[in-house]
Amino acid sequence: MRRPSTPLVALTLVSALTLAGCSSADGTDSEPVATDVADGGSPADGDSLDWTDCPDDVAVPGLECATLDVPLDYDDPDGETIGTAVSRLAAEGDDRHGVLLVNSGGPGGQTLQMPAQLAELGVPQEVLDTYDVVGVDPRGVGHSTPVTCELELTDHPTNIPLHARDEDDVTAEAERVAAVAEKCADSPTADLLPYITTANTARDLDRVREALGESTVSYFGISYGSYLGAVYTSLFPEQADRVVLDSVTGPGGWNADFARSFAEGFEDRFPDFAEFAAAEHDTYGLGETPAEVEATYLDLGDRLDAEPSPEGYTGQVFRQLTFDHLYYDEKFPELAEVWQALDTGEEVPQPEVDPDLVAAAGADIPSDNYLASQLHVICNDSDWPTDVETYARNVASDREEFPLFGAAAANVTPCAFWPAESVEEPVEITDGSEADILLLQNLRDPATPLAGAREMHEALGDRARLVTADQGGHVAYLMQDNTCANDLVTEFLVTGERPDEDVACEAD
Repeated sequence: MRRPSTPLVALTLVSALTLAGCSSADGTDSEPVATDVADGGSPADGDSLDWTDCPDDVAVPGLECATLDVPLDYDDPDGETIGTAVSRLAAEGDDRHGVLLVNSGGPGGQTLQMPAQLAELGVPQEVLDTYDVVGVDPRGVGHSTPVTCELELTDHPTNIPLHARDEDDVTAEAERVAAVAEKCADSPTADLLPYITTANTARDLDRVREALGESTVSYFGISYGSYLGAVYTSLFPEQADRVVLDSVTGPGGWNADFARSFAEGFEDRFPDFAEFAAAEHDTYGLGETPAEVEATYLDLGDRLDAEPSPEGYTGQVFRQLTFDHLYYDEKFPELAEVWQALDTGEEVPQPEVDPDLVAAAGADIPSDNYLASQLHVICNDSDWPTDVETYARNVASDREEFPLFGAAAANVTPCAFWPAESVEEPVEITDGSEADILLLQNLRDPATPLAGAREMHEALGDRARLVTADQGGHVAYLMQDNTCANDLVTEFLVTGERPDEDVACEAD
């Protein structure tokens, strides 16, 4: 199936090398979408949102937008409010079942355009006839009241921990990320900082449900959005209807253990690329067997650790770029070309820039909003180790267990120095909801490994079914051509019928 012109965010890696030339945050406290009243199609009974045209960077035919004010602090519901931007692609015809809330992941991913993106991806018309598909920019993100840390890309070049060659690298990285946390503490939106959490975003989603006049809502979330959906069903067990969680983080969300799991995901997924490169040996010269391709990876990392390429590829950047390009099979040729150039000393081709990570032209959104809002969520959601020596020990341990990426995934992040105390304990994911839940998971996902889906399945209990697809990469539904997996999700969304037991879908 074809990709949307503006990709879904999922859990995206940010790299200064691939985003060279992006402007820095301007520090403005941007306003959310305007709430001028306009005719908005056929809203559900009780809909109290004022639908109007979407912002220029989001606007597509059929998509309408509104803004809902929600409490900044739910312990003070009558206090300060912030704006939550909402979009809707209304169902057509007489088969409407209700509302399907969607989330594009990240955290930090803008979601207003996701309803239209799903249509562009080729979501079956029967799904579009069944639901008003509703996107919500999470609090702190995009056209909702956005946060900033006023970060330059040189301040925080990646949202995935950097490879550490030794304990000194961990110490140096700790100094850098401590400065990032300090910039967040001193930013123009610092007063919002403690309240940008997954739990509060879930509460915002329920305010959207109420504003739409719906007694229950269905949900589709990818990557980090799977955790948001699980939190919603746990906080609002009677309001969730049909729930699809695609590419599952695990019941702890993006905490320190999840960050370390990138090493496992890399090991799970790397053989797919190694097989591709070996099969194309005559084109790229990276090894005649998958084992030789792996040896080339280890050798290139060591060589670039010792001497970066003229374009600035260090061993850290090389490993990060490789992780990023394991997300989708279609990125394999581009990755192999970069490896080839680095191996032979030729000029390295510039990777494509992900437009979702660049502030849209004309949009009044801080250019560091993706990174800043992501830090706010993951650092607020759980307690991270604060002792740098803990990270050094984890790096040493994971380097041995996961030699391809363990020394990166276990490294220290800004969350070790986060300036805000958590406003509440992490939400416990439970099996007490009345919702029916379908978990969808690729077997070889670099960003959300299979182990996380299994842990989430255990936490959700018998109200969930796990569908695994024998394929590699990140995000399954519509993004890959596994007929078994796609059909199971579509049937569930349209009819509410789940498999009686877990399903293992073979590769097409």
